[in-house]
Amino acid sequence: MKEKLLAYFEIEQLNTTIRREVLAGFTTFISMAYILFVNPSVLGASGMDKGAVFTATALASALGCLLMGILAKYPIATAPALGINAFFAYSVCIGMKIPWETALAGVFVASLIFILITIFKLREMIIDAIPADLKYAISGGIGLFIAFLGLSDGGLIVANKSTLVGLGSLSVGTTWLTIFGLIVTAILMVKKVPGGIFIGMVLTTILGLVTGLIKAPSAIISAAPSLKPTFGVAIQHVGDINSIQLIVVVLTFLLVTFFDTAGTLVGLANQAGFMKDNKMPRVGKALASDSTAMLVGSVLGTSPVGAYVESSAGIAVGGRSGLTAVTTGILFLLGMLFSPLLAVVTTQVTAPALIIVGVLMAQSLREIKWDDMAIAIPSFLILLGMPLTYSISDGIALGFIMYPLTMLAAKRGKEVSPIMYGLFFVFIGFMWILNAG
Repeated sequence: MKEKLLAYFEIEQLNTTIRREVLAGFTTFISMAYILFVNPSVLGASGMDKGAVFTATALASALGCLLMGILAKYPIATAPALGINAFFAYSVCIGMKIPWETALAGVFVASLIFILITIFKLREMIIDAIPADLKYAISGGIGLFIAFLGLSDGGLIVANKSTLVGLGSLSVGTTWLTIFGLIVTAILMVKKVPGGIFIGMVLTTILGLVTGLIKAPSAIISAAPSLKPTFGVAIQHVGDINSIQLIVVVLTFLLVTFFDTAGTLVGLANQAGFMKDNKMPRVGKALASDSTAMLVGSVLGTSPVGAYVESSAGIAVGGRSGLTAVTTGILFLLGMLFSPLLAVVTTQVTAPALIIVGVLMAQSLREIKWDDMAIAIPSFLILLGMPLTYSISDGIALGFIMYPLTMLAAKRGKEVSPIMYGLFFVFIGFMWILNAG
């Protein structure tokens, strides 16, 4: 069995070990396990059954991870994407007063379109057409974005009416839990302790339990909630998509998920060192994996599934093969039964890991030609746009709109591929659609 795993996942060729891959998969899971609780809460606002969404989230995440690991052989995990689930619940269902059943049908239709453009390799062509410097900017931008998430989740940065954001209160116990985790993890990383990020999370959890800042779980095992309230609803309501408004909703699901996933895949591939000649090997299989998970997820009863930036935590621990993603997928299945235990992994526990991973991902910024303003300006907009708009896709949009303009101004328009010119108009339309409502 061990020999088969080594051979199939090319463990030795990637200079890693089975133990390290399993640890990386566990670290990734711990970093993104919160989605099991956050997604039901967000989608529940639309009227969906929270228990069913919990189970659908776990199953869709597991499927995506297993496909990504076995088919594409990447250490990249998938789950229902944050941001697009809020768009689903608050913009579409509550804002536009569209029933959640119809919105779910919109996700189903968008996923079918995804699979079609993946089969015809249109997604792969688009990713390959993105200039190397912009890919580095995407990777660094995601690093800043997840670090900002960590600082916010940990209470170190809070909303401020006067200055938009400000330093959080140091009189809050859970904030000190984050500070402890950040200091411990930073020390471990500086000393190059294997699995430093994971060890930091474990020590932070233990401190939280000892001090009472994290409540001990009331149970260990619980049965997975039924899927009955949401299963198959998307297919039953496809006929409800019969207006311009609903077509716009489908296109928005399509565009946001496409570029969130594409940007995340590129950023993570850069971090792991998979990019070769500005191309991501097996990108078609990676895209097919998340497309399939998105389709199945919509049938089960959850918002669009996509690649997760938290995979960077597992990559930082040393995950380099598909075994990392397979491990994460298996843990999502187990997570359905051990949901009470997952409650101890609070945002204050994962926040330090996200901040440290942000530092690691920002290292790609040294590859950008900062002395070339035609490249530097769009790269900077991507880099800054992601955390400030709180959206990976919005940050990409800002940079991709600016890139052809700066290149034309530099009289280097011929260096811009036809696809990038096409994306210029797509993103202008994308920004208009998002702000039209």
